[in-house]
Amino acid sequence: MREVAQAAGVSVKTVSNVVNDYEHVSEATRRKVNTAIEKLGYVVNVSARNLRLGQTGVISLVIPDLQLPYFAQLSSLVIGEAKKLGLHVIVEPTLYSREGEIDALHGSRQNLFDGVIFSPLELGQEDVDQLKVDYPLVLIGERIFTNTVDHVATENVEGAKRATSYLIQSGCRRVAVLGVHPGEKVGSAGLRFQGYREALEENGIEFDERLVAPAGMWHRVDGVNAMNELLDGDARPDGVVALNDMLASGAMHAIQMRGLKVPDDISVIGFDNSDDSQYLSPPLSSIAPGLEAVARLSVRVLRDRIDGKTDVLGVGPGRHVFRKVSSALVVRGSTKPLE
Repeated sequence: MREVAQAAGVSVKTVSNVVNDYEHVSEATRRKVNTAIEKLGYVVNVSARNLRLGQTGVISLVIPDLQLPYFAQLSSLVIGEAKKLGLHVIVEPTLYSREGEIDALHGSRQNLFDGVIFSPLELGQEDVDQLKVDYPLVLIGERIFTNTVDHVATENVEGAKRATSYLIQSGCRRVAVLGVHPGEKVGSAGLRFQGYREALEENGIEFDERLVAPAGMWHRVDGVNAMNELLDGDARPDGVVALNDMLASGAMHAIQMRGLKVPDDISVIGFDNSDDSQYLSPPLSSIAPGLEAVARLSVRVLRDRIDGKTDVLGVGPGRHVFRKVSSALVVRGSTKPLE
């Protein structure tokens, strides 16, 4: 670092500020230092820096399940964003276990990482006290809402409302919803069901309980089973809002196995816009929840907290971040065009 400083004609402290990407360095000075770094082949000793700072350079991503495309894609994006900031990621699937989620927060592994990005599924609003930890924590998802930790959320209500309204506007009059968790208010299933109900009301469509298909899990087989129950019922739908893409994929399979066509007989929209949704036959229309922004924001906020910053994303010193990432409908071949 001293050699870089001498070559660039600046102080060692200035080189350190550039290497650590501090904001208050002029672009001219930054360019001069980076030119010297490139010329001399200087490489930051991350281990030494982390030891000096009392950090591991590792963060933990706690998710329910890596088999679901949503969480697999989120993990990949978080790993990519962390790498840009010189961080490594431990991914810890809790496998739908309340005990696993509590252990991930309060177990004996806290000395292995500097902070946690936490996506709960089993913990709920009554478990806010579980989020009281002595390390930086960023909450993602919609199971718990609190102003005591930083939180990056997605547009569950708005996304499901957008999907349902599109089906109605394309001519569907018997729109089913697939994947509901009965009684749930807070959480992805509850909020997406709320968006479905709001879209029906705003479009003048009467709610029909017979078009609600619960599913405890959100895998393809659950989509097949729930769709078959709808098709065996006395209120056959002409449109389906599936609460994730795996359910939608299973629903499409069940529809086609009955000799029906998607979207000619039944239109289908998923949620999450997973990578393989575009390769289904027909390609699946889906709500894109903005996972890239979720990953980018959650990693950036966690990095700032690890570095001891109090004013993160301009929310003000000492205040916690709450950001809701925008969603968008991606229209493909599983739905009819708008009338």
